[in-house]
Formats: sequence, structure tokens, C-alpha cells
Amino acid sequence: MSESPHRAENILRRLEWTVIRRLDGLLHGDYRTLFRGFGLDLADLREYQYNDDVRHIDWNVTARLQTPYVRVYNEDREVTAWFLLDLSPSVDFGSEQVKKQSVLAEFVAVLARLLTRHGNKVGALLYGSDVDTVIPARGGRRHVLHILHRMLARPEPTKSGATNLNDLLQTALQVIPRRSLVFIVSDFISSPGWADPLGRLAQHHEIVAVRLYDPLEMDMPDLGLLVIQDSETGEQVFVDTHDRGFRKRFAAMAERRENVLRTAFRQAGVDALELSTSGNLADAILRFADLRKRRSQLATGGTFPAHLGTEQ
Repeated sequence: MSESPHRAENILRRLEWTVIRRLDGLLHGDYRTLFRGFGLDLADLREYQYNDDVRHIDWNVTARLQTPYVRVYNEDREVTAWFLLDLSPSVDFGSEQVKKQSVLAEFVAVLARLLTRHGNKVGALLYGSDVDTVIPARGGRRHVLHILHRMLARPEPTKSGATNLNDLLQTALQVIPRRSLVFIVSDFISSPGWADPLGRLAQHHEIVAVRLYDPLEMDMPDLGLLVIQDSETGEQVFVDTHDRGFRKRFAAMAERRENVLRTAFRQAGVDALELSTSGNLADAILRFADLRKRRSQLATGGTFPAHLGTEQ
């Protein structure tokens, strides 16, 4: 269903007054935890302070002075960010009033606006049944509105078969020319085969996998007799959720899906952030800021949200 251009403006204005304004207060302007530049020039040396990144310790100076010293860098603060957006039929689902697609749109609007407010550029790749839209990276509020409108103005997704995220990631490898901050926003309900291109993409860019989910996809309650429809293919199945065996099999299937995600993110060494249809967007952004801070401090590979588990 086509959307009026005014809706994009209304959504962004609402988010600027609620989510972005709240983040301004809670982050106190410390957007360094969210967006780091990629070009670094050594500027100075100083004594190590609590919470400094241990990777920046200068061991030669530390050994000579018998006091830990860290390198201080001048950073190229301009970042180019790309949003790889899965807008396939499975994202058009929500067990309550909020759909995963709405969560996706608001997340993109907030992150893109935070980036452009600080002089950065954002672009997007839109995937339905294939990558049908590439929006070049530009700056400014008007460009954020353009991306948001292009998402909202898309027709209702058609049921044309399983999502193949491999197509989206392969296209990103070809389209994104220079090292960038890349958000892959998807429910990751896809045909297999996307883990390898994810790893290759992570070799060239800084990746954040933003996983959308609805609580009903993780745990099926006892709701009696239901007709369940596959949002990708349209196939319908009549099930009895009162059957404990069915609920157990459903939970096992969900757990296998989590294991696939956990393995793919760990092997690619990417950060992962969850967005639930029942969650709070501002809280999710703050978790993201904390995740990036911990990633920088610990200098580890993938960092996983509690729902996906942690690497042992």
C-alpha cells in the first residue's frame, strides 16, 4: 500500500521529539560510542586511564617508563553508513499491534538521523524478493526522509518464496565502494548460504547485524486451535497449540534457528543487536551504544545479546 510523503515527515518528527531527544540526554553527546571514524593518525601519548582501550597501549613506552601509556589518535570522524534492509514478507509480521517492519523503519530513521546530524552520510539497499532499490549515500535530514519514504511507499510484499539474504549481501559487496559502517536489518529468516558472504562483507566493513523478532516466533503459548500461515510462501497449516508435543517441537525449531544465527555472527566476528516488536527503541539504541563500547574495550570478535547467548 502506497504511503503519503507526509507520513515520513510525521514519523521522523515524532522520533526526533521522543527517541532522539531522549538519547541526546542519556548519551550526553557521547556519540563516539556509536559512530567511530575509520581513519586514525597518531597524535600523542598519555598515561593509561580506566576504561581506555587496551589495544592502544604502547608497550615500548610502558616498559621504558614502568607506567602504562596509551597512544592517542586524531580520528577522521566522517563515517559513511549503509543500511541493508530486509523488507521481505516475513518482516511484515507482528503478533500484537507492532510489526517488525515498523520497528525496522523507526530504527533506520533514528540511526540515520543521528549519523547525519553529525556530518555523516547514509545510504540503503532495499530487498523484497531481490535487491530492487539502491539509495546512494548522502547527508542531511532531507536524505533521511527520502530513505524513510522509499521504505514506506513500497507496495505490500508479495508471497513469492523464501528470502535469500545471500543476494542482499552479495549486492552489498559490489555496491559499497569504501570501508563503511554497515547495518544489516533483518529477521534473518532466510534460505541458508548467507553466512559466507556475511564473513566476506565483515572483512571489508564494520558490520552490525540488527535482528528483528517477535516474541511469538520464539515461544508458542497455548492458544488452542490455530491456522498458521507462512508469510513467505502463503502456505497455511492447521495446528493445535494445546498439544504439548507441538509446542516442544516449535521451541526446538526456534532453538536450532538461534544456533545458526549464533554461529554465523560468531564466525563473521560481527556485533549483533536485537529489536523486538514488544521492546523500546530508545533502550535498544542505548544497548547498542553499550555494546560498541564493550567491543572496543574488550577487543573481542562477535558480541551477542542475551537472547542469542554469549560466546564461551
